[in-house]
Amino acid sequence: MKVSKDYLNFQPCTLEGAEANKWRWFERYIGALDGTHIPVTVSPDERPRYRNRKGDVSTNVLATCGPDLRFIYVLLGWEGSAGDSRVLRDALRRQNKLEIPTGKYFLVDAGYTNGPGFLAPYRGTRYHLNEWIGNTPQSYKELFNLRHAIARNAIESGLVK
Repeated sequence: MKVSKDYLNFQPCTLEGAEANKWRWFERYIGALDGTHIPVTVSPDERPRYRNRKGDVSTNVLATCGPDLRFIYVLLGWEGSAGDSRVLRDALRRQNKLEIPTGKYFLVDAGYTNGPGFLAPYRGTRYHLNEWIGNTPQSYKELFNLRHAIARNAIESGLVK
């Protein structure tokens, strides 16, 4: 089933309090982008294509959401063996593509690269929120990654992991 603009009703988003505070460090952001794997049942001859790097049979789903946790774009149907960057390239090229206004960007995890429309954390620097328990940032890179992880966690809340 295709979801068209006829079925979508976007409402303006006003963030307040703690939610607004998470995003205040990022100007011109749109929201967050991530991929997830959802288990699927496929015929035995299709299983190799749908087997992901962890050995499970899944479909690779790309999703974006705004800071208000509302989904902006979802692309599903890719085989589990497809890498996140390949799925993203397809999302940017297809007819119903993911559109990113000039000068705006999504926060992405380290599985994606920095580039126009995408802001990733510093590689090789503490990033995941569970790594910050009992720790404080020791450099500007760690501080950036902590703020990035807190804001980008919006997409983690919306996706099934």
